[in-house]
Amino acid sequence: MRPVDEQMAILMQGVEFGDPQLYQVMQAELRERLSEGRPLRVYCGYDPTAPDIHLGHTVTMRKLRQFQDLGHEVTFLIGTFTGLIGDPSDKEALRPQRTPEELMANARTYAEQAFKILDRDKTIIRYNADWLSQLTFADAVRLASHFTVQQFLARDNFAKRMAKGDPIWLHEFFYALMQGYDAVVLQTDVQIGATEQLFNLMAGRKLQEAFGQRPQVCLTLPILVGTDGRMRMSKSAGNYIGINEPPEEQYGKVMSIPDEVMMQYYRLVTRFSPEQIAQIETDLQSGRLHPRDAKMMLAREIVSIFHGDEAAARAEEHFKTVFQQRELPPEMGEYSLRIPLSIVDLICAAGLAPSKREARRLIEQGGVKLEGHPVQSVDLVVQPGPPRVLQVGRRRFVRVV
Repeated sequence: MRPVDEQMAILMQGVEFGDPQLYQVMQAELRERLSEGRPLRVYCGYDPTAPDIHLGHTVTMRKLRQFQDLGHEVTFLIGTFTGLIGDPSDKEALRPQRTPEELMANARTYAEQAFKILDRDKTIIRYNADWLSQLTFADAVRLASHFTVQQFLARDNFAKRMAKGDPIWLHEFFYALMQGYDAVVLQTDVQIGATEQLFNLMAGRKLQEAFGQRPQVCLTLPILVGTDGRMRMSKSAGNYIGINEPPEEQYGKVMSIPDEVMMQYYRLVTRFSPEQIAQIETDLQSGRLHPRDAKMMLAREIVSIFHGDEAAARAEEHFKTVFQQRELPPEMGEYSLRIPLSIVDLICAAGLAPSKREARRLIEQGGVKLEGHPVQSVDLVVQPGPPRVLQVGRRRFVRVV
């Protein structure tokens, strides 16, 4: 294994707690375990509450991959039981509950998407329904006996709901108990999570001690902000970068992020070493590196992670052609128009919008062009005729023939 100091520099990169004393404690405990010279058992859990993974989800996956590359044992835990409740850590209202069937359908896609980050041959996949569904009511009572109601109500999200008089449902308390028990079952050395999940990770430490185990090291990472540079990345906010999106779409979205959040992306979702990232930051501050060039390098890296180097190069050329030179992309898909279609139906048929509702919204917001001219009405009917270019948004093009 690589020297402990070298591992520490990589593994502590991006880690935040919001508490300097806790940071020092966890840093010291991680160093101690690494000094034992053995592969550590590391895991992170993901509730399959939606079928797709976006770049924000990959922050913790990237940390798992760093542990893998350093020779440690990584478990990718899919929350097929915890997902029935949903983690309340980042919510000020009740999460909608999912059915077991929905969770299993989503779970089937999670591992494959995760392998775009993780090493398939070195990843252990587990499902926490395998053990949580086997607990008896007496078991749940014993787990709950290690915590007080005051500890839960002190959590920021619950405290806000209490202050507003909003309901806090009893089953929401179970989530931290279940996640804590995951750590017991896996006998983990290190658990990775988002900063907002610290309570749940610390619950794992407490339960491990109660079960006679050595308490795990907790490493928490900040939430990745979305392409707007303000709100957390999420599909509902529309500020996300999907890991299965086309290369050109990913590249363009990265180029749209504000300069001030660029270094957060470098630290949390790229393969660059701490030394390389420090040099990029130094060069930006000194003026030796232009922010545009740094962002293009970031966009190439992110597209390369999910689609490969060749796709990243093509996406960059596409971006230069469309946005820097204001020309049409050299290659675009085609749609054969044989009968008259409304512009709304044409957009959907050509695969440029997922629904008619979305197509209408894009038209009304001025986001649709036909032969370079903005489409003014959702009632426009497009007739078969000579080839024309249909553009939806800033990055989606199709030639109508």
